[in-house]
Formats: sequence, structure tokens, C-alpha cells
Amino acid sequence: MFMKNTMINLHHYATQIVLQDGIYFSKAIGEISYPATGNEDFFQIEDHSFWFLHRNQCITDMVLHYSPDQVFFDIGGGNGFVAKGLQRAGIQTVLVEPGLQGCLNAKKRNIEYILCSTLENAAFNKNTLPAIGLFDVVEHIEKETDFLQTIYDLLHVEGLVFLTVPAYNALWSDEDIVAGHFRRYRIKELEKKLEQIGFKVEYSTYIFSILVIAVFLFRTLPYILGYVRKNVQRKEIHQKDHQEKKGWLGKLLTLVWHYEIRKIRSRNKIPFGGSCLVVARKVVKTLDQDPV
Repeated sequence: MFMKNTMINLHHYATQIVLQDGIYFSKAIGEISYPATGNEDFFQIEDHSFWFLHRNQCITDMVLHYSPDQVFFDIGGGNGFVAKGLQRAGIQTVLVEPGLQGCLNAKKRNIEYILCSTLENAAFNKNTLPAIGLFDVVEHIEKETDFLQTIYDLLHVEGLVFLTVPAYNALWSDEDIVAGHFRRYRIKELEKKLEQIGFKVEYSTYIFSILVIAVFLFRTLPYILGYVRKNVQRKEIHQKDHQEKKGWLGKLLTLVWHYEIRKIRSRNKIPFGGSCLVVARKVVKTLDQDPV
């Protein structure tokens, strides 16, 4: 546990980093599976996007409940939108993002601690990180089990990992391909994978329940029928899709988001949705546990 408002010494956690112009950088550069313009495209819409705003509220509620007094590492945190929400809620947060543009955008948002690096290149010390967030990150990792094992190794005992991932392979579309996804998930599948590594799942649920039908109709079905949008079309559609909704649709979405937040705050599960939200704790492996 730490005292709030104390300085975080990132060199206690990572050994291969240097501080330049208010941002920490790893001494080496690694490859990532993410569109080159992805961070900048989303930076234009995040602050007014119902999707990003609702996801942030779900994440913040979970972190405040399970890990309110721990240093939080937002791994692959993009432009710092989640980190900004956590920081505003009083959580000392470190943004770890390999994309330089994302880090520069996070600096514009006044994120206090920014590390421009992959996990590997930062050379984090094992058994030291108190809490880790992986928000729409794991689907970008080809060798997901190896990656989650690394997360397990970096967390200290009883440390927590918070994850969101896109739901259901049945909703796969060209949007997933362009975004650099390798897969989508079901809750049970993700829970099993985490438990095999050595995590204990504390809570899991779907979120964005109302979007399942919309994603299928407007993304998956056109993809199945062979219709692939051009990049210019896709950017315009993204901006339109994420705009705050007005009228009856806006009222309906507000009712659904309030319903989901109530479910999450009471630790009840939402039975289906466009994304999965999972909180898992690192426990000590016993001798009779099967190796991964």
C-alpha cells in the first residue's frame, strides 16, 4: 500500500528506462500489433464517445472497489483516456504505452507518469507491480498465454489484473482485422485461461449488452457478405458511431449504461455484451497445479 500523493519511483519497477522531457522511454524499441494511426484517430473521439465514457466508468468502479490504494499500471493504455479517469478518481496511475503518439497525447491530458515502452523493453522487475490494467490489449497479442504469464510474473502476490476484451468470435469483422486483433473472447474461455496460469478470478461480466445486435448487423454481417469499407469510410463511420446519441436512442443508451453500472457495483453479472470485463488476482501456485 502507498500513501496517496507520494511520488512514484518508476526505477523501482523497471530497469531499462530513461526520463526525457517528462516521459519515460525504454532504451530499446519493440514491435506492436496496432494501426500506426490508431491512437491519433481515437484521440479525436474519446472525450465525447459514449463507448469510451461508459467503459471508463466500468473500469474506474472496479479499480476503486478492488484496488483503491495501489499504484496502477495501465499497460497499452493508448492516449491515456483510462489513465486520466483513474487519476481523476485518486488512483496513482502509470501509463505504459509503446506508441509515441499515444504518449504525447497522454501528456496533453496531463497524465503524471508516462512510460513509452513495451513490457519487454522496459524490463520490469518480477513480483513488483501491485495492479495492472489491460484494456482492449490482449486481443492484440498473438501469443496471449505467454503474455498473460508475463503479467502474472510481474504482479506481486495478491496483485490484481483488470482486463477488457472484445466479445464473441461470432462478431468478427474487418474492423477486427484493421485494428490488429487476433481473436475475440467468451467470458468462460478467458476465465479458464487465467486460471490455468494461476490467477483467481474475482469478478467477470459482459458489458455493452445493447451493442451485440448492432455490431452483428452493421459490422459482422456486411463482412460475411463480402463488403469491406475503405479506410476513409471507416474513419467517418467511427466518428459517427462514437458520437453521443440524442433523442430516444440517447435515452435508451443512458438507461442501459445505468443498468450495467448498477449490476457491476453490486457484483452481479451481465449475461451478454460486446465486451468482457474481468478482474483476477495472482495467487501462489501450488505443487499440484498443472503447468501452463
